[in-house]
Amino acid sequence: MRSARLEMALESGAVVVSPTAQICVMRPRIGDDLSAFTTDRVTVRTGFRPDHDYFASQGYRTDGDKTSTGPFALVVVCVPRAKAEARAMISEAATLLAPNGQIILDGQKTDGIETAIKDCAALGLNVGETLSKAHGKLTLVTPTPAAMPALHLWAAQRIQVEDGFVTAPGVFSADGPDRASVLLAAALPEKMPPHVADLGAGWGYLSRAILARPGVTQLDLIEAEAEALACARLNITDPRAQFHWADATSFKPKTFWNAVVMNPPFHISRDADASLGARFIAAATRGLSPGGTLWMVANRHLPYDKVLAPLFREVEDLGGDKSFRLTRASYPVRAR
Repeated sequence: MRSARLEMALESGAVVVSPTAQICVMRPRIGDDLSAFTTDRVTVRTGFRPDHDYFASQGYRTDGDKTSTGPFALVVVCVPRAKAEARAMISEAATLLAPNGQIILDGQKTDGIETAIKDCAALGLNVGETLSKAHGKLTLVTPTPAAMPALHLWAAQRIQVEDGFVTAPGVFSADGPDRASVLLAAALPEKMPPHVADLGAGWGYLSRAILARPGVTQLDLIEAEAEALACARLNITDPRAQFHWADATSFKPKTFWNAVVMNPPFHISRDADASLGARFIAAATRGLSPGGTLWMVANRHLPYDKVLAPLFREVEDLGGDKSFRLTRASYPVRAR
């Protein structure tokens, strides 16, 4: 879908870029086709580890920790759903541009591309022709000197929420701890075993609850979103914490965990995908010691009981509420 709009923009002349110009593409997703530009000219800038690894495997330069500052003749912003995150990305894109550089905004209609375009026009940026194709839109945006001060105000700002936690635009549950995680934190035992993992740790709410229990000597925080992990580093200063920017579904610890705690995601973009949580469960099973225990919370409508049953010798429903189920699963079954 994205490739169709990029190709149309280049072929129609709506976007003109030098054959040797360096291009930055911000936060494309797995499967996005960027072949409208030659691979050697493109830097992919994303903090989401699965996307980062995908484009690195395709031969693209990648910049997951945002160390590259450009300049770029063209920055393609793959507009996300979260309005604050979209604005922050546009502001950041402007700082990456070479003189006379341009920004492409591209996204699906369901992800707020129309709002992003209107916001740029209202801010005083030069907004070019909008092209529509494949249920999305693309437009060329040029920052103007007069609009730059206001555009800088769109830059990402860390957010302080209850109990002193720090979050950021675009991370999961940026406004504060989600109800499922609160339920799971309250359900954890009074004492935890020595080596624990928080799979999909986010900005560290559950990790703080784990470290508050006696018995823990090491906690591995595994999180795929770099910005969420950066917030977790601010929220968790305990020396027992080890931080891993990694895809939790494929992460392998150096030594087995005694326990895993997780509130696994079940959305990819806008679409619910129960298989994502199932992959989290499989990763927990692989990483746990033979006597280890998984503590998890998930939406009640997701069929994780069928996933857990063959993977653990003991599975116990701990209750929860009408929306979320708390589960303890112990003694993982090893494949033979």
